Amino acid sequence: MTLISENIKYLRKKTGDTQGEFAEKIGLKRSLVGAYEEGRADPRISNLIKMAEIFDVSVDTIINTDITKMTDEQLSFNKNSRGSEILAITVDEQGNENVELVPQKAAAGYTNGYADPEFIKELPKFHLPILPKNATYRAFEIHGDSMLPLLSGTIVVGEYIDNLKNIKNGKTYILVTRKEGVVYKRLFNYIDEKGSLFLVSDNKQYSPYEITPEEVLEVWASKAYISVQFPDIEPEKDVSVGQLASMVLDLQKEIVNLKERD
Repeated sequence: MTLISENIKYLRKKTGDTQGEFAEKIGLKRSLVGAYEEGRADPRISNLIKMAEIFDVSVDTIINTDITKMTDEQLSFNKNSRGSEILAITVDEQGNENVELVPQKAAAGYTNGYADPEFIKELPKFHLPILPKNATYRAFEIHGDSMLPLLSGTIVVGEYIDNLKNIKNGKTYILVTRKEGVVYKRLFNYIDEKGSLFLVSDNKQYSPYEITPEEVLEVWASKAYISVQFPDIEPEKDVSVGQLASMVLDLQKEIVNLKERD
């Protein structure tokens, strides 16, 4: 048996699935899963990606690591990694990575096409010289007013984060999620304590909520934003009774002064 076949068989048993149940999840015949586990056939990359999602590990781990010898702690850390080995990117003629733009109209498709090189190749691309060269970036057009004062239509540039453990509390991130698609939120990392991430909107009219690591496909730490709209200055809110009374007295004095001048 090959390393890949041993890993597939080990992880399949760890999930408690029979070969038939596992095959149904991937959309394959049970006989093909048997061939994978016996080393008579090697799975295609598309099937490896599906397996990695089901097992909640990276494709690289299935291919290159003897999972049977990993401790629970090592496997737990690996479960929070997010597929850096299959991250689809594009480069310019000089070999420099582009910043691909995911416009709002492409956000729904991105959830399915984020790992597809052909899909990524069709996205608009640009360069932002101010960004450090030692990272991978992607830009997303945000929608809605949940993150005011950033307005709907603002483009947020994010740096790729390859492990959920690296999320820092209180910072803003773009998340690519299975259920909600692309979202831009302020995150609080409680994976170790509660097994979840808390997503908070800067607009307090929106309630915080939590998601599990399994729901997250990609994470991008926000590094810059681009907008053709300038936010308006909002009037002061929550004026106290004392402040209001003082404002009224000041107005009355101004009126008296004006009358005396006349």
